[in-house]
Amino acid sequence: MSPRILIAGGWGVVGGAVARLIREAGHDLELVLGGRNPESGAELAKTLGARTVRLGVNDPAPGLAEAGPVDLVIAALQDPGDNLLMTALRAGAGHIGIVRGPDSMASTAIAAAALARRPALMLGHWQAGVTTVVALATARTFAVVERVEMAALYDYADPIGPMTVADAGGFVGQAQIRRGGAWTYLDATQHGRSVARPGQSAFDALPMSVLDTPALAAVTGAPDVRFDLGTGESRGTAAGGGASHDIYIDVTGRNASGAVSTKQTIVSDPAGQAHLTALGVLIGAERVLGLDGAAPPAAGLHFPETLLDIDRALTRLTTFGVQIESAT
Repeated sequence: MSPRILIAGGWGVVGGAVARLIREAGHDLELVLGGRNPESGAELAKTLGARTVRLGVNDPAPGLAEAGPVDLVIAALQDPGDNLLMTALRAGAGHIGIVRGPDSMASTAIAAAALARRPALMLGHWQAGVTTVVALATARTFAVVERVEMAALYDYADPIGPMTVADAGGFVGQAQIRRGGAWTYLDATQHGRSVARPGQSAFDALPMSVLDTPALAAVTGAPDVRFDLGTGESRGTAAGGGASHDIYIDVTGRNASGAVSTKQTIVSDPAGQAHLTALGVLIGAERVLGLDGAAPPAAGLHFPETLLDIDRALTRLTTFGVQIESAT
């Protein structure tokens, strides 16, 4: 029997991108799109051979029941009370969430660990785990990792740009970073940095709390890890095309002989931020359901830094048009 996936927020900017990519990937599965106003998703559902259900995060049980037995719920929307998460897990479905950050992870992680009868994958990392995966690929070229600095560049010409403008106030505040082997909270407005990039002028960025920071600190052991967000002209716009979403990852470390160097890896999706996020979700969904050719993971709480195969993830990203290149 084909797996059934329910995408909550399935006709939103990101949810719709996830739905399209799942179909583009060619898997034999049933797709259900959920949201408060099913009529808004009718056209997309028809195009994708999907169906719609009315689903609200405050009381998701009726919508989940209407969808029928579900193998995986992808939450492409805010679930502040964890209601959708807990309802899905109690129903025996797997779960992928893409909106959780460090400040809201405690209740979510506890619920997932306690209730999951299938994998519950937390993809609240920048671009649903893409940044962490590429950073880990760069970090593994070193014998010892000393510093990981990540920066994302938003181009307001990106279709998701207006949402970023509206949410900007929530991005700038107290930011968690790893510094000198200790966790530190900074006033983001007072601790910005200039991010160098080849072929274009540097851009200013402010620190931001994302799950990539604790993930990379844990896996690489680096005493200094931070993530920053800036705005400006993307590589795509500069080249005269559409806005791309660009991520700059600088890893400093030592090789086996003790020599210190820094490597910069650039991730650029010509299709923009929503597409790159959706690719992260697609890679996660393929792993959770075992659609990548490997056995599905065990039930319980999972994160991309320990669940995903780095090489396969990189291949999937480039297959769908993402540019990953070394600048140094």
